[in-house]
Amino acid sequence: MWVLLRSGYPLRILLPLRGAWMGRRGLPRSLAPGPPRRRYRKEALPSLEAPVLPVTTTEIRQYLRARGIPFQDGHSCLRAPSPFVEASKLKDQTGAASSFSLFIDKTTGRFLCMTTLAEGSWEDFQASVEGQGDGAREGVLLSEAPEAEDSEEVRRIWDRAIPLWELPEPEEAQLARMMFGLTRVTDDTLKRFSVRYLRPARKLVFPWFSPGGLGLRGLKLLGPETQGNGVQYVETTIPRPGAYHNLFGLPLISRRDVEVILTSRELDSLALNQSTGLPTLALPRGTACLPPALLPYLEQFRRVVLWLGNDLRSWEAAKLFARKLNPKRCSLVRPGDQQPSPLEALNQGLNLSRILRTALPAWHKSIVSFRQLREEVLGELSNVEQAAGVRWSRFPDLNRLLKGHRKGELTVFTGPTGSGKTTFISEYALDLCTQGVNTLWGSFEISNVRLARVMLTQFAVGRLEEQLDKYDEWADRFEDLPLYFMTFHGQQSIRIAAQDYIVGAFRKFATDSSCHVTLVIHPRKEDDDKELQTASIFGSAKASQEADNVLILQDRKLVTGPGKRYLQVSKNRFDGDVGVFPLEFNKSSLTFSIPPKSKARLKKIKDDNGLVAKKPSSGKKGAMPQISETCSNQAHNPNQPDLSKPSR
Repeated sequence: MWVLLRSGYPLRILLPLRGAWMGRRGLPRSLAPGPPRRRYRKEALPSLEAPVLPVTTTEIRQYLRARGIPFQDGHSCLRAPSPFVEASKLKDQTGAASSFSLFIDKTTGRFLCMTTLAEGSWEDFQASVEGQGDGAREGVLLSEAPEAEDSEEVRRIWDRAIPLWELPEPEEAQLARMMFGLTRVTDDTLKRFSVRYLRPARKLVFPWFSPGGLGLRGLKLLGPETQGNGVQYVETTIPRPGAYHNLFGLPLISRRDVEVILTSRELDSLALNQSTGLPTLALPRGTACLPPALLPYLEQFRRVVLWLGNDLRSWEAAKLFARKLNPKRCSLVRPGDQQPSPLEALNQGLNLSRILRTALPAWHKSIVSFRQLREEVLGELSNVEQAAGVRWSRFPDLNRLLKGHRKGELTVFTGPTGSGKTTFISEYALDLCTQGVNTLWGSFEISNVRLARVMLTQFAVGRLEEQLDKYDEWADRFEDLPLYFMTFHGQQSIRIAAQDYIVGAFRKFATDSSCHVTLVIHPRKEDDDKELQTASIFGSAKASQEADNVLILQDRKLVTGPGKRYLQVSKNRFDGDVGVFPLEFNKSSLTFSIPPKSKARLKKIKDDNGLVAKKPSSGKKGAMPQISETCSNQAHNPNQPDLSKPSR
């Protein structure tokens, strides 16, 4: 998560949600023609709706009791009789009227009726109960089918795809199986899960059936793409990722099933179901997130085993999902050499049932011993790069110092007014967001429209004002990112005591929620000829003490040319490495990572005798930046100036 703080000045908040950053695989839309493009129109901008206040579990219970609605307390949802069943006059398979078929999410208040598939927000439910939603029952609240264009595309692809065993050439079928690691997965398993193969694109096709298997709502396509010397599997979903809420394998679940295994890939679900015979479900977006809309479908299970992959990122995601599902009923399969992903385990001839028996309970008491942490410590030591977090693709120097973006940490970012803090942190966040890190922005100073415009420009690496014909193409790709914005805006004055409380609250939130929080705090007023230090952060005692990382955007106005910016890492709790690296701003793309076509070069100043004049020493106006601390093992880049030495 990210947060921008401004103390003494208005407060602004920038939040990327991790854990929720859980990481996610990219979902490029590689299959033509894909979802339809929207035409750009010059028209008045829509006004933003007022933010809806969150609802608590206590408020939901109080409302149901006040209305005389009976309810049952579930793992992550409350169950109640559905007000939509009588209107639709639907019966369950036994002929009796369905009871307690309405699931209300304890965290969001969003509801889902399992009988009629009616769904909506907590406000929609209240309107229906109070007789204000009669007109909406028939349409608005019912689960919407894919858009007409998407539905047509889904049907077209599904009709063209065929089962692997129906391929005319045995060699082609064998090659396809080898391509996706399905040599040990039987035709019966593929048939049971209705998996098909799209020959022209060489992609597997996984269907999204509505509950009960009554209709085809969407598709996920999986295809290999060559990347360097290796092969990467790329997913494409129809409808788009944000609306693709499929639990692959759900139509095969019986009402009598009380145990389920959750995986991050459809291929792993195939392997597990074939090897163990147990019910398996695959999450729609892997380790990226567990959409709240899917929680009602998991309420019937008394035990949930999460086997999401064979790396630390999957392990962290499993622990986070277990908290959302209720840890007391969850068990986790720890990654290891003898416990790879389910499909790999099947191909290696391992006993998947035996691995499942080693699953660890997700819930434990507040105090643990080293014996319980021993394997987790070994996992971090064996996977140093994964433990370091998600690495930036646009800022390699930041990887050299911070090593990566890690969950559960608090980062404080500061810089002079007008130095480009918001622009830099936007690209910093966008870099991570494009790699699957869920990102939530909150700012009191900048409107969401303006912020989104800056990030879209950085995403497209160029301004779109002069090429509006490409706007829809870039906007559609940008819309698929796991990026969200808070709806509040406007200056808020706070005192130092309030800031200390806020910093402490975000520190606790980052730890408890396994979410990375970035606070952007404006510095106190300093002389123009002085560099900013950690002590320059307004109310720095609490902020710098609680922070795991402190980043400072330095902006020096040089007498020999334009202003020079560089980023300073002044605190790094992960491994202690600190230092600086230069930044160059590209105005056309609003980026600090893409160098401008013509770099501005500093001109040497000569004195009357024709000699090169010395620049002012550190601490005077116009001085080059000095490094106060550097990493002892920092590699020197011959292509960059050595900022640790005075410039002449």
